[in-house]
Amino acid sequence: MKEIEITCKLGCEPSAEEIKAAAVKALGVSPKVQVQHRIVRRSVDARNDILYRYRIEVFKPGEVMEKYALEEYRDVSQAEPVIIIGAGPAGMFAALRLLMRGLKPVILERGKDVHKRKFDMAALSREGIVDPDSNYCFGEGGAGTFSDGKLYTRSSKRGDIREVLHQLVRFGADPSILIDAHPHIGSDRLPVVVENIRKCITGHGGEYHFGTRVTDIMKKGDGSFEVTASDGSVWASRKVILATGHSARDIYEMFSRKGWEIQAKGFALGVRVEHPQSLINRIQYHGKYQPHMPTAEYSFVTQIEGRGVFSFCMCPGGILVPSATAPGELVLNGMSNSARNSKWANSGVVVSVEPEDLPEYASYGPLALLQFQKDVEKAMFDYTGSLKAPAQRMMDFCRRIPSSGLPATSYHPGAVAAPLHELLPENVSLRLKYAFPLIGNKKMHGYYTNEALLLGVESRTSSPVRIPRDPDTLEHVQIAGLYPCGEGAGYAGGIVSSALDGINCAAKI
Repeated sequence: MKEIEITCKLGCEPSAEEIKAAAVKALGVSPKVQVQHRIVRRSVDARNDILYRYRIEVFKPGEVMEKYALEEYRDVSQAEPVIIIGAGPAGMFAALRLLMRGLKPVILERGKDVHKRKFDMAALSREGIVDPDSNYCFGEGGAGTFSDGKLYTRSSKRGDIREVLHQLVRFGADPSILIDAHPHIGSDRLPVVVENIRKCITGHGGEYHFGTRVTDIMKKGDGSFEVTASDGSVWASRKVILATGHSARDIYEMFSRKGWEIQAKGFALGVRVEHPQSLINRIQYHGKYQPHMPTAEYSFVTQIEGRGVFSFCMCPGGILVPSATAPGELVLNGMSNSARNSKWANSGVVVSVEPEDLPEYASYGPLALLQFQKDVEKAMFDYTGSLKAPAQRMMDFCRRIPSSGLPATSYHPGAVAAPLHELLPENVSLRLKYAFPLIGNKKMHGYYTNEALLLGVESRTSSPVRIPRDPDTLEHVQIAGLYPCGEGAGYAGGIVSSALDGINCAAKI
């Protein structure tokens, strides 16, 4: 087998004749020989002419072109149960792997199913009503369901990502995610995929229980667990996968009360940055953008005074949404539908924060960064007294001057002119002040502009707490049979990595 590369215009695929000619040349065989091929990667190259680059594997006669095949699911209606707390990517994919191995997943989800959840998110955006159990973070599918459905993880160190991608295609995602360099599903299409996964799990004997917020986990003398929910229901199992997501603060607090080991973990905090999408298209395509081209996205990372400053969860052609999980806090996130056709581009631009950066929070122990996160979100809410976001134009922010007027925003609750440079913690604010001009001058000419609006705060980038586990068994370091999993435990950072972690935990069981 050899790998070849073919370029073609956007909107086109290489023809069979082009692939055959390139394959014959690469393999050194006669043009009469039949060769097999497989497209493995497609990416946009905008450095000069705007092109698609296709990476293709070609095989000589006699070489085996193995096709990836998923294991079949088993009927587990009478099998031993495994409790999974949380129905996000980690929980769902753990459940699918359990089906393959003949164990019964029993999923306890604090929120609602993916369709009922939409009504609560609408009330959050339009009326400022926060349901602590059903919002942009909690509910079937987890936070990623309504955050564009980006599937950018390509690292194989966590496991074989093909299982995740092929599962998603099986349940309704576009097959293009198998080859695109930056695949995404879209927040308009992900709910159907998530619902199809649930139907598969329940159709094979697994269980879902919505509106079941876990309030206690008790290890019994015989080694089994009793899991208690807020409605008084009790669930029993010998194994528990804890896949609650990075915003389930009550779970961390429960661990702290019980004296179970948890650790403060670095995370990142900053702002959502919103530009006109037309400006990002112009920058990234060097003025050559045409309507048939993919909506331009961007990413960057730099170092400012010993801490990383980077873009996070960039949503081309997207909108901003409120991601609070409790009254009295203000958090923003971004999402975009599959067409990515809104007139705005938004991204988190955030600064790494480590425990040693916050000595004033040391008294909170392993919950130090969690408390810091809470305090920043409360300060943002207190400034406006609502879910309206404190906002400032980018150049004004860097110059430390008020914005006399704000550009239009996709954020439905609205924005209020505010001194974000003062509201943000100083260690974050100063690094952003230096980062924005640097990015605009060195990496994306035109990015640093007063057309860009900064809105606060982007604070749910990852968990500020880690639940430690044994690296071999993946069980909690003190509690055999309990498997901390996914973003909420501090072992993943997105849909694919969370799904892989769920698969890994289920495989250990």
